[in-house]
Amino acid sequence: MLHYIDRGDPAATCVVLLHGNGSMIQDFTISGLVDLLTRRHRVVCFDRPGFGYSQRPRLRIWTAAAQAALLVKALNQLGIQNPVVLGHSWGALVAIALGVRRDYPMRGLVLASGYYFPTVRLDVWLTSGPAIPVLGDLVSYTVAPIISWVLLPGALRKIFAPRSVPQTFKNQFPMSLVLRPTQLRAAAQESALLIPTAAQFQAYYSTLDDEVRIFHGTEDQLIEVKQARDLHQALPRSDLHLVPNAGHMVTYADPAAIVQAVNSICFST
Repeated sequence: MLHYIDRGDPAATCVVLLHGNGSMIQDFTISGLVDLLTRRHRVVCFDRPGFGYSQRPRLRIWTAAAQAALLVKALNQLGIQNPVVLGHSWGALVAIALGVRRDYPMRGLVLASGYYFPTVRLDVWLTSGPAIPVLGDLVSYTVAPIISWVLLPGALRKIFAPRSVPQTFKNQFPMSLVLRPTQLRAAAQESALLIPTAAQFQAYYSTLDDEVRIFHGTEDQLIEVKQARDLHQALPRSDLHLVPNAGHMVTYADPAAIVQAVNSICFST
């Protein structure tokens, strides 16, 4: 089961929103992006497999490409063609996986706070424990929720820094869903897949024909801004938007600019 929301005018150009690792639909509704985009667009926002209320069947490795294949099926069933796809953080990799497919046309991509090129990251290995078969299940259903509950406030401060965590986020984001063993396992799996996926995808960037708008916070403490600059250089058709005094949650720092970028793709022709 793939959970989603569908808002706005069904006849308008569609914008598909894909959240980052460990997150869910509410990330985009709380930031205001959904409300802003529905003024001129149909907006479809998915809980990616294993997050929020979407299932993540265990007999499959849910790579970015596998998620893109599932999303193509879902979008076709919903009658959505030529959307703009907006991906944040790990969702940016899924957006790129959609973009490099040849069986599903899109208007363009908006990529926010993404990780696009492999680097040495100790944090990825430290957070991948619950993805280990058998042992990972034991960890996910015993100590991982407790440890995650203790570490979550600091993690939120880091992803929003240098800005503070918005009070609306604190009040409305369903933290209990984040701490479920199944979602912790899904997040660990995506941490383990992060570097290999970036290594695989970098060969495709020069062939990506879609218009791309790249957003990144200049003070991002999770993914260095160099990732965005390097992607801009690698893509044939891209615009780079570096948001000052913004961290990883650039979607909260300047949602109006992101909406403007979506509009520039939708109404450029």
